[in-house]
Amino acid sequence: MMIISIQPTLENEQIKLIPLTNHDFEGLFHVASDPEIWMQHPNRDRWKREIFQTFFDDAINGKGAFKIIDHSTGEIAGSTRFYDYNKEDNSIFIGYTFFATKYWGTGINPVVKKLMMDYIFQQVDKVYFHVGSTNLRSQIALTKIGAKKVAEQDSSKPGGPLNLKFIYEINKTEKQLRGPL
Repeated sequence: MMIISIQPTLENEQIKLIPLTNHDFEGLFHVASDPEIWMQHPNRDRWKREIFQTFFDDAINGKGAFKIIDHSTGEIAGSTRFYDYNKEDNSIFIGYTFFATKYWGTGINPVVKKLMMDYIFQQVDKVYFHVGSTNLRSQIALTKIGAKKVAEQDSSKPGGPLNLKFIYEINKTEKQLRGPL
């Protein structure tokens, strides 16, 4: 049985992905406490400490989360994670990604995704991404890196507001044919 590693340290010239630890809460919350980051997200109040604490705890417990470090400044640029490995489908999700607004439009997202996919495609055949139906910024970003929308998923809780997510996919074969991001 193959065991995959979903929390290595990954690095290139621009960024470093370091496994998230409990000690990273304050530094990551400092980045995440900007309400603008969450405006298009289904959980628009994630900038609040108590809401972010739940998000952070889920990231730690999932054992696939990273803090993203900008090599040029040493600052925390954001966070991302691997999650929901599916042995039968030989797939995994990349998501829960957010960046400080100062990194928006800088090209850091494709750099992070490329680093993660170059690594994980050594272990799986498909990568999926969940994106909120109202999160146009992330939908556009995924399309730019070659992801294709393959499904819609209603994650609404009974009696709660609609929580529609889109699922995007990149498979290893298509990525190899397309080349680098």
